Amino acid sequence: MSFRTYKLLSVFLIVAGITLGIFIYPNYFNKGIDLINQKFNLHLSHFPDVAFRLGLDLQGGVELLYQADVSQIEERDISTAMEGLKNVLERRINIFGVRESEIKIIGDNRLSIQLPGAKNPEEAAKEIGKTPYLEFKEELAKTARQEIVKQLFPDQSEEIDTDRLCASPDFIFSVISAYGQDPCFGTTPLTGRYLKRAEINFDPNTNEPVVSLEFNEEGAKIFSDLSEKNIGKPLAIYIDFVLLSAPIIQEKIEGGRAQISGKFSVQEAKDLASNLNAGALPVPINLISQKTVGPTLGLISLRQSVRAGMIGFVLVTIFMVGFYRLSGLLASIALLIYVLVVLSLFKIIPVNLSLAGIGGFILSIGMAVDANVLIFSRIKEEKNDGKEFPEAVKEGFFRAWPSIRDSNFTTLLASLILFGVGTSFVKGFATTLMIGILMSMFSAIVITKTFLMGFIKTRLSRIKWIWG
Repeated sequence: MSFRTYKLLSVFLIVAGITLGIFIYPNYFNKGIDLINQKFNLHLSHFPDVAFRLGLDLQGGVELLYQADVSQIEERDISTAMEGLKNVLERRINIFGVRESEIKIIGDNRLSIQLPGAKNPEEAAKEIGKTPYLEFKEELAKTARQEIVKQLFPDQSEEIDTDRLCASPDFIFSVISAYGQDPCFGTTPLTGRYLKRAEINFDPNTNEPVVSLEFNEEGAKIFSDLSEKNIGKPLAIYIDFVLLSAPIIQEKIEGGRAQISGKFSVQEAKDLASNLNAGALPVPINLISQKTVGPTLGLISLRQSVRAGMIGFVLVTIFMVGFYRLSGLLASIALLIYVLVVLSLFKIIPVNLSLAGIGGFILSIGMAVDANVLIFSRIKEEKNDGKEFPEAVKEGFFRAWPSIRDSNFTTLLASLILFGVGTSFVKGFATTLMIGILMSMFSAIVITKTFLMGFIKTRLSRIKWIWG
């Protein structure tokens, strides 16, 4: 690239850094917008204020550890049952309005649930610990629907179209949650305890995914009677009062085997089979530990972590400028842009930030500094060999790259291993470290190089002592 291109890229990077800084902390910028709007009677919009996603140890909340009783489950079905339980528990957690919760399967039969900002952990633990309940319901007659709606909404019953609203799972769930009564489907004797297994298959004619059901002997008789009674009508499948599916029965089904077809994606079919198995298999879960983290402790820890990061950045800047002068100053600016890019990624992805995650990020800053030190040392050696500034910069980056690549890739590999086998806090550390390492290489190889090459053919490039 030409000297002019490097100068334009340098300006672009600085402007991009300022924009990212506003994105990370838009308060002062938005206050300025308010003053301008007030003074000139304008209607300029605020910069979006996207919050960081804080983990349990920073935001406060509760961590619950459950153990599932899989003693009655065949070994081959344990993994499926646990995945189904996980899906159901995630849905239950959302009922409490707990954002950014995290649930993980630990080993073969344990579930770790983190509820950042939970207001009532006792109630959440009580509700989460219930065994999932699966039931099959038949469609109510229109008159019965209207009668229930009239009881529940006496002032609006004439305006409500039950056929349209009963096609909405959200409407059904909201009414059941609020009033404890289903306005669309009636209970039947068929529940999850009669279902032996649900699994995904593919239709041999259309090659579309379908969900196959197998009932036990008693369930097969109940299902046969239900299917004969409801030909041409939907048979609704609920788990924890949430409507999963309402397939239309085409004919009487005997033998205890049925198939749910529709325009499923493979993932949708897998999720439905997993949820059905969760309700079908008797997997009670017991709370074995509960750890509460107060928000005050989390806030103090967050402030201390931010302060430590700022102090570290200032010390690194002093070191770089002291040893490498103008090169160190440009590297520090590149490092600042690197910090802004990484913090923006944490908001955009978003990354669940814990204290361990912040530690991983701060460590990645050290990796970025290390890359710059390697580059500047190589540039200094090239200049000592008599090469001019432009050639010394190019050769310095070229010769330093193998060392930077190997050291960062080794750390990246270690981070991947930690992410694969670690617990939640270790995974948080590994995630931020991986993002930081990737962006630190970009910072050193691209941003720092752009700034340095922007000084080619300038008077400063001929002053040797200023480059360290």
